[in-house]
Amino acid sequence: MKDIRTNNIERFLGYSQLYDQNRPIPPDDIINILTRYLGQRPKRVVDVGCGTGLSSFIWLNQADEIIGVEPNDDMRETANSQWRAQQEPKSLRFVKGMSDHLDLESESVDILTCSQSFHWMDPQPTLHEFARVLSEGGVFAAYDCDWPPTFTKEVENSYRNLISLADSRVSELVQTDRLAFKWNKEKHLQQIQDSGLFQFSKEIVFHHWECCDAIRYSNIALSQGGLQTAIKLGANDLNDPIKEFQSQVHQAFDGQSQDILFSYRMRIGIK
Repeated sequence: MKDIRTNNIERFLGYSQLYDQNRPIPPDDIINILTRYLGQRPKRVVDVGCGTGLSSFIWLNQADEIIGVEPNDDMRETANSQWRAQQEPKSLRFVKGMSDHLDLESESVDILTCSQSFHWMDPQPTLHEFARVLSEGGVFAAYDCDWPPTFTKEVENSYRNLISLADSRVSELVQTDRLAFKWNKEKHLQQIQDSGLFQFSKEIVFHHWECCDAIRYSNIALSQGGLQTAIKLGANDLNDPIKEFQSQVHQAFDGQSQDILFSYRMRIGIK
């Protein structure tokens, strides 16, 4: 029997390129907000559950050292490929690791982030480990996008319906003990507060416009873990709904690129 941790890691096998090429790049707001709360340029930033490194590369030239921690080999290899493509910046490295057992010295981290990832981690053991490695006054931030990205009501409804259909198929095709498990994002702030490890906590909401074409918008939906899991399980009955969604998106974009609004929710804790 597999445990939740293994199931959650394996959920992200096999589509790292699709993920990396289409997911939004975290905006500069994150750097500006967290650096201001820290009160100085960070010496060490650690990005846990960093995936393909989209949330790690943003700290280049903004911190002395950046460490991306990712347990999934596929995701981490894509991050390393991007690192090599950027001439192997010496301030950034990617390592294999788990959120509740970081190979880092105590009180050695200024800023620790989880981008689109904290809901895959057992919150209380993870927060205790984060508090161990954070310096006094260090900042933890878990931030997530709202899905789907804001566009039109018709496209967004179709996006939600497709993801819901995929999730239903996964629950039918997978034994309960093999299902990935995610903790409720709405309770991230409460988890931070309940830990008793942070002197200050807050939720911050902000938005960022990014240019998308129809292919990218469609691929953002296809990069959702539930849909990818259903595809990997052979849910071929999703082929027609996927094609219908893609066709609707192409019709809505009408051959043009569009500015799309991505909404972020960031929960922070200051040690």
